[in-house]
Amino acid sequence: MASPDQDLAPALDKDGVRLTVEDTLATVTLTNPAKRNAQTPALWRALAEAGRLLPGSVRVVVLRGEGQSFSAGLDRRMFTPEGIPGEPTFVDLARRDDAGIDATIAEYQEAFTWWRRTDLVSIAAVQGHAIGAGFQLALGCDLRVVADDVQFAMRETSLGLVPDLTGTHPLVGLVGYARALEICVTGRFVGADEAVASGLANLAVSAADLDATVRDLAAALLAAPRDAVVETKALLRGAVDRTYDEQRTAERAAQARRLRDLAGLGE
Repeated sequence: MASPDQDLAPALDKDGVRLTVEDTLATVTLTNPAKRNAQTPALWRALAEAGRLLPGSVRVVVLRGEGQSFSAGLDRRMFTPEGIPGEPTFVDLARRDDAGIDATIAEYQEAFTWWRRTDLVSIAAVQGHAIGAGFQLALGCDLRVVADDVQFAMRETSLGLVPDLTGTHPLVGLVGYARALEICVTGRFVGADEAVASGLANLAVSAADLDATVRDLAAALLAAPRDAVVETKALLRGAVDRTYDEQRTAERAAQARRLRDLAGLGE
């Protein structure tokens, strides 16, 4: 797959992650297609750093993967006794106390959380395999556009683990508890048609059209006034935890802020 950001000077390019910024649009690309963009702790640190490096001008972030797969999940070396040089193995991690395990996983999770920031709208462009950590990374984004060859799968439970990279909350929110449980416990593949029908994906297109479709969606998102987008995203994100009447109140408060800003009466 061609890289739409390859002509831009990268703000970050290391450990399998490249960040480029074009005015209000940022693109984060996973750049290890030879390994199907397998994920490592170094890649997670680079993803977290990409989030910290975003200029305040950025409104939309596109996440994509080079090659045939978006991300086929964890680097298999993480499952071996030798592990990845310089990184804790699973055995090393298991030997830590609860606080130590919690702190390490929390650090890993930082790569998956910033995509949901209220001041940004994030889009995952997903082709081929999006397995385990790859699935959870796509779930970290606000929107998902998939190629018709996409294969989502949550394989952690099949390996005796649990999904711990922030994917369970958005998965349940998108497809409901029963289907999320079935997807996680069976580890089966979810293709493009089911992804769209179940709410996992916003739309599916041919692999050849994926980048252009995402670019068009980003342009449409950028056409709306920024402050209204930020308020709308916050309003919708908070709706899950509010009652109907609480949401009505939140709508009124948000609209009052927008009206005052538009009238030049904002604080």
